[in-house]
Amino acid sequence: MRVSSLNVRARAVHERLARRYPKPRTELTWTTPWELLVATILSAQCTDARVNTVTPELFATWKSVDQMAEAEP
Repeated sequence: MRVSSLNVRARAVHERLARRYPKPRTELTWTTPWELLVATILSAQCTDARVNTVTPELFATWKSVDQMAEAEP
């Protein structure tokens, strides 16, 4: 598939999803796309409620992607 046809198909899927779910929501608490990504990854391992309990301290400790990337495991 060529890139342009992939773009057309992706736009079509996005439009269909936007019509079906005009105001998507999640139980996860987040303020930036980065926080949503991290919270979503964590939610695969535990409940959304637990993720919402631990992420405030996580994001207060490492305020950016760069800070988290440089953190000790």
